[in-house]
Amino acid sequence: MDNLDIKILSRLLNNCRESDRQIGIELGMSGGAVRARIRKMIEKKIIEEFFVKVEPPVLGYGVLYFVVSGENITEILEQASLVGEPYFVVPCVGGITVCGISIKEDINQKIELAKKLMKDVRVLSIFEAENPGFSSNLTKTDLEILEELIRDPRQRIEQIARNTKMSTKTITRCIEKLHENEGIQFTLVYDPRKIENFIPHAILTWIEGDLKGTLESLNDSFSDSYLQIPFIAKNQIVLFMYSDNIFKMDELTQKIRNIKNIKSVDLFIPKKMSFYIKWIEKAINDFKKSPKLHLTYQTN
Repeated sequence: MDNLDIKILSRLLNNCRESDRQIGIELGMSGGAVRARIRKMIEKKIIEEFFVKVEPPVLGYGVLYFVVSGENITEILEQASLVGEPYFVVPCVGGITVCGISIKEDINQKIELAKKLMKDVRVLSIFEAENPGFSSNLTKTDLEILEELIRDPRQRIEQIARNTKMSTKTITRCIEKLHENEGIQFTLVYDPRKIENFIPHAILTWIEGDLKGTLESLNDSFSDSYLQIPFIAKNQIVLFMYSDNIFKMDELTQKIRNIKNIKSVDLFIPKKMSFYIKWIEKAINDFKKSPKLHLTYQTN
């Protein structure tokens, strides 16, 4: 991979519905050249699938994060499934696995239950990310279109209209609404092991103080190294970055550690990423059975 490949990958990670032509305009190349590079990344299985990432709070779920020692995904999933539905699982360099579990019921009770049940896995940390304040006012029409987009996030509007028997105007308006929701992201799943010449990594920062000002400082200093836009919670900022060698990666981490208001920093180098949609399908199906016209869920 070269710099253009990583920039194309970055744009697709932030919005996989962005057209090849628009990406080309941004990068100073033709849409056809962009398309050829995307096709090559798919053939090499660098890009595994295009994906709609929905944050559980958007659909009324809480999230528990587990950091465990071990990389036996089957075993970890079996243990985690005793607590809730798996949301994502990411084994990292160093024998550490990070996973997110979507929780419908009382989170504090689930944390205690997890500590008791996950005894066959060495749990390094279990925590609930403080609620990021996602709000949602999705209609049944929105969820039906979202369900279609989950099958193929890059579908053309005309194809979605045919599949759902809705007007293109309705589809366009809904997709714009979904794009505006910070808890829904049109992205992709990639294989970090197949990205040659670059090292994707995630830096989890815990913030004590002005989160907005801290994010602005991070953006001013490090946006050139972002692979994806940062994920923000009330007391956390997760930076998805890339470096071309481990020394630059370490240097970036140390610089971030010295930014004002950053209490602590953890570095994760993913080896594989798996996302699960069973919980999304369940949430949508449950709402379809509801007499409500809107799925209204707001966190403060």
